[in-house]
Amino acid sequence: MSSSASALANLAPTVTIVPDGQRIEFLPRLFGKRLFFVGEIRAFGFMDRLSPDYKGGFWTFYEQGGEPLFLAPTRSEPFRISWHGNGYEGAVSAEAAGIIVTLFTLSDLSMEFKDDRLAEAYHRLLDHACRHSEAADILAAID
Repeated sequence: MSSSASALANLAPTVTIVPDGQRIEFLPRLFGKRLFFVGEIRAFGFMDRLSPDYKGGFWTFYEQGGEPLFLAPTRSEPFRISWHGNGYEGAVSAEAAGIIVTLFTLSDLSMEFKDDRLAEAYHRLLDHACRHSEAADILAAID
């Protein structure tokens, strides 16, 4: 395989913001129809526990290749993140904070409800997180 073909093979599908008209479908697709409300509440709760900077507000929904990927608070300033479970402390973009929160939420739900779709969503997002520009902080926060 040529180096250009190899480089193309390593490209991940583009991450896009879910359009307003499709937002209502996002959480049921990410967490499942049965758990979407629980998932939303847990995500907000994790964000509240992880960051003293979080005061609520609008969240942006992201998908990749037509699949739901993560939700993130909408904010231009970084969020201070601290997790007592592993001693992580740092500051990350709102997008990275959302990835962290969504990973925590998917992990928590998949352990409680034993739903393969939640585990698949977790691994899809973890794969994206590993290629993210803030991967070191994301992975340290969830470790």
